[in-house]
Amino acid sequence: MKEKIINRNSKTHPQRGRMKKGITETLKVAGILVAIFLFCTIGLLPQPVQATYTVTANITGLNAPTGMAITPTGGFLYVANGGSGSVSVINTATNAVTATITVGTNPTGMAVTPDGTYVYVANYGSGSVSVINTATNAVTAAITVGTSPHSVGVTPNGAYAYVANGGSGSVSVINTATNKVTATITVGGNPVGVRVTPNGAYAYVASTGGSVSVINTVTNKVTATITVGSTPVGLAIAPNGASVYVANSGSGSVSVISTATNTVTATVTVGSIPTGVAITPNGAYAYVPNSGGTTVSVISTATNAVAENITGLSDPTGVVVTPNGAYAYVTNVGNGSISVINIAITASPSPSVPEFSSAVLVSVVVVMIASAISVIVLKTRNEKTL
Repeated sequence: MKEKIINRNSKTHPQRGRMKKGITETLKVAGILVAIFLFCTIGLLPQPVQATYTVTANITGLNAPTGMAITPTGGFLYVANGGSGSVSVINTATNAVTATITVGTNPTGMAVTPDGTYVYVANYGSGSVSVINTATNAVTAAITVGTSPHSVGVTPNGAYAYVANGGSGSVSVINTATNKVTATITVGGNPVGVRVTPNGAYAYVASTGGSVSVINTVTNKVTATITVGSTPVGLAIAPNGASVYVANSGSGSVSVISTATNTVTATVTVGSIPTGVAITPNGAYAYVPNSGGTTVSVISTATNAVAENITGLSDPTGVVVTPNGAYAYVTNVGNGSISVINIAITASPSPSVPEFSSAVLVSVVVVMIASAISVIVLKTRNEKTL
């Protein structure tokens, strides 16, 4: 009995080896065919492409345009004409000027209330803030603030406007219900840029002395002072509130501040004399006009590196991005115009349904036939070994 078992095993061992070899060969063939299948089909899927930065319109006839603000719906753009003491209203559907509003002397920065009903304009030359009713495009109030007001930031609930007064080293806090100054905060260092965090808890103020002051909007006290690059001017806060991007006009760079720690986490080299920053609604890119040349630097916020430089501008100074993220409006002080840039990211066209379906069908049929042949070959080999 033991002898028969030994003999039987001596026959089955070679058979198992041949079966294992056949299975291995089949798996190799199947792997190759699957790779061919993926190669044939994946190339037909739509692939993402980089944004195409195309100037789609140039709005002319402005006078030293600097600061801008866009309504929450994206329907109208308000532009400060620093050389003529006026604000131009642009219909973004037609990119035509629909109204011109007289304000104070040398208007610079401005901000729209979250409900889109009012625009607060800092008049650098007259030490005041003009309040424009967007329904009538008329000035409804003129508020005296500090010396040389340069920028305005409004809280997310629309209750307060923070005004950076460059000449008096302070920030004026305006109650928008009464249009009265309710507090004056000393920050020093020629403050020229101000923005409020999305949660309304803090205001970040850029001062040309080389720092950014952090104001607690509940107490209206400075809680931190952050050293950045040389001569910081404009700044923007990411939609998620996690980072502040500061344009350092004196050092040709952008400082990235973490709002969690109030420390600089990155410094990005851009062009000559960057003066402003605008971040896309999805937080993916920051646009920085370089007023010392002809470019706008595009910073990827994922890497904090310049992904592109848009050319063809003329001393670009201010920038805003539309609420839908499709366009960037850039003021050109050099020629008194605004460039409208298409910044939307598109996808490559999808293949037609018949073409895609045929390719998939052919690949599937090839895999099925090859697999069937492999199974037949393996079965035949196994039968021969029995």
